[in-house]
Amino acid sequence: MTLANAVKQRIIDLASNQKITIHKLALRAGVPYSTLSSFLNGKCSSITLTTLLHICEGSNITLKDFFDDELFKNITESSTKMTV
Repeated sequence: MTLANAVKQRIIDLASNQKITIHKLALRAGVPYSTLSSFLNGKCSSITLTTLLHICEGSNITLKDFFDDELFKNITESSTKMTV
């Protein structure tokens, strides 16, 4: 799995675990829904670290908590090209 795909899935999982939509997650995070939607739908291939931090804050978790997930255990060095 690529890093970008793992980040996308983690965001989707966060919303699902909180039983909220991606739109509601964007509102909680204070980020434009279009930004989040573009990344999740593959229209944009990267997400900024600041946006990811806001998503974490909106989910009441830390960046460490975000990346401390099984999704990130199988990331290979060759698949880590992602702009943050």
